[in-house]
Amino acid sequence: MKINVIGFYKIKKISKLAKHQNLLKNFLSKSLVKGIVILSPEGINGTIAGQKNNVNKCVNYIKKKFYIKEFDSKSFSKVEYQPFNKLKIKIKKEVIPIGLKLTPLEKKEHKYIGPKNWNKLIKNKDVIVIDVRKPMEFKLGTFKNAIDPGVKNFRQFPSFFKKLNKNKKIAMFCTGGIRCEKAANFLQKKGFKEIHQLKGGILNYLNTIKKSESLWKGECFIFDKRVSLKHKLIPGNYIICSACRTPVSTKERNSRKYVEDISCPNCYNKLTKKKKNKLLMRKQQKKFLKYNLK
Repeated sequence: MKINVIGFYKIKKISKLAKHQNLLKNFLSKSLVKGIVILSPEGINGTIAGQKNNVNKCVNYIKKKFYIKEFDSKSFSKVEYQPFNKLKIKIKKEVIPIGLKLTPLEKKEHKYIGPKNWNKLIKNKDVIVIDVRKPMEFKLGTFKNAIDPGVKNFRQFPSFFKKLNKNKKIAMFCTGGIRCEKAANFLQKKGFKEIHQLKGGILNYLNTIKKSESLWKGECFIFDKRVSLKHKLIPGNYIICSACRTPVSTKERNSRKYVEDISCPNCYNKLTKKKKNKLLMRKQQKKFLKYNLK
């Protein structure tokens, strides 16, 4: 039976976070749903996975509990396995950390561009196309002509944006849209005139636009066991290195520096002997447990 995966977020004032955390954890756990949900005073952001009826029940519960008519963004896909190890309900000061509060009123001031109009926008040479994700995510895949800000965490984005021309058209995108909400809010406060955001993020684009018409190159990194997604949100070809936790492509797995559960080309020359021995021991234990459970 296939597992349904739903990602969502809503910018909305939320209070009594600890109470909601407990209620959500109890309901989702009883529904046998796994994933991660972030609660903050400015909204909710999450991805959950489980059997179809259970996931739908949980989505309806979340909408009812937080008085949500529609999510600001929602993505849906199916997979052959459970992409999460467990359920986590976390409380954060911000849905995405940037040191800037976001309210529903503020977020409506910039323009949302649907996938079908996105291609036309980013083909315009006068538009600055910005990938509002980490360099590692950019490396796996991005849009044609997109800029990689090269920041290690989201809190560093303000320093990058300060270098941009406020009169230029800005087109931003991220995985599902939530990071763009924060970035657009920052730019609005700094006086940028034209800010455009890909509605529903990369996931909505990949699920909507045909591959033959797509300006997306590569795969989209995601933070679960699937690691990366291709068009129509089909799981991609990357896996995570056990040593350095970075994505490893099919090509990289053919390298002599790739040793399953031990190393990859990204970390092969950086690993200490002690670390390699530790990983080797863990690999042997894994094999032993697998053999004895048969």
